[in-house]
Amino acid sequence: MSKRTDYISWDEYFMGVALLSAKRSKDPGTQVGACIVNPKNKIVGAGYNGLPAGCDDDEFPWTKQGDFLQTKYPYVCHAELNAILNNIGMDLHGCRIYTALFPCNECAKAIIQAGISEVIYLSDKYHGSDASIASKKMLDTAGVSYRKVTPAISTIVLSFDEKDV
Repeated sequence: MSKRTDYISWDEYFMGVALLSAKRSKDPGTQVGACIVNPKNKIVGAGYNGLPAGCDDDEFPWTKQGDFLQTKYPYVCHAELNAILNNIGMDLHGCRIYTALFPCNECAKAIIQAGISEVIYLSDKYHGSDASIASKKMLDTAGVSYRKVTPAISTIVLSFDEKDV
């Protein structure tokens, strides 16, 4: 018998971890996950968009429009920032970050400051927005590469049923 040939690539695996992390988000409108990987393909951080630890997500707004302080925007930490802050306590220089959504300008600052060398993203739905333009300008200037992941598969199905193991 020979080995399986239909296993997923590293990019598919780590993007899958980012997408699974996004399932922890309580945001009703947008769920984003991120996964940080070192040069040896070991996961060193993961995060999703949500409120800071200690802030009850039933006491803060989740709306997108209205008075700034009555929206989610001043309170929610993005997935990339959470992955950086939630890392296992190691230097992130030379690491890659997998993220479901191309990082905004604020997350790009944190990515650069953390020393992450590559951004791999699934969606760039805000391409052309001021935040995206600023993000790409900073990443380019700092020498952080970025690329859209090109998975060979479109779906991964997970099961918690013991008979599927």
